[in-house]
Amino acid sequence: MARVCELTGKRVMSGNNVSHANNRTRRRFLPNLTNVTLMSDITGRSIGLRISAHALRSVEHNDGLDNFLLKASDGDLSSAALKLKKDIKKKMAAV
Repeated sequence: MARVCELTGKRVMSGNNVSHANNRTRRRFLPNLTNVTLMSDITGRSIGLRISAHALRSVEHNDGLDNFLLKASDGDLSSAALKLKKDIKKKMAAV
């Protein structure tokens, strides 16, 4: 399973550990990923996603998963999130 947020596309970053003697060794910065189940209000179904803590805060700030997905770019979303976004747009067009 890749260490990538399904909503924001946040990935593993790399950098350096720097000692007091200014020695540099490579290290990895891992995203804070959690498994959550989020509810879509428009479609009425829940979806399990592996998202970062930052993405979870962003979903809550945007008043739910539906508003977040409608504002998000397609390049950052996973295939499951893209499918849900498509279903949300279809339901909104029907109403």
